[in-house]
Amino acid sequence: MTTTVAYADVAGLAGTDLGWSDWLEVTQDRIQLFADATDDQQWIHVDPERAADGPFGAAIAHGFLTLSLAVKFWTELLDVDGVTTKVNYGLDKVRFISPVKVGSRVRMNAVVAEVTEVPGGHQLAVDQTIEIEGGTKPAVVARGLYRFYA
Repeated sequence: MTTTVAYADVAGLAGTDLGWSDWLEVTQDRIQLFADATDDQQWIHVDPERAADGPFGAAIAHGFLTLSLAVKFWTELLDVDGVTTKVNYGLDKVRFISPVKVGSRVRMNAVVAEVTEVPGGHQLAVDQTIEIEGGTKPAVVARGLYRFYA
């Protein structure tokens, strides 16, 4: 569910747990599109037959594909009214903890860890956890940095 706040209320978001995004299935088609876009055609991602005999028993998503889904999930979790520009400013400390097998469903939890003022706006440091449905460990944990300018 999306939390919508006015820009004037962004400074008070530190400590806010924004909850969980919707689930998203990671399909072989999505993996192939990412492989094509990044020129990363490693067999563990794009050859399901060979990958079935590999270390994970199936083709897996690229770690950076799973991480890139944070953008989609983030927009599901927070919307800020009254801004002129929204910017993905970067990432701190990213870890790829568990592989995401083709056909798995993933979702993200986001907790606003810090809010700092920057020239013309505010920056949110957001602790993000992408989990795999039925998994015991997250797929990705990262701190995303997002800026909102009024």
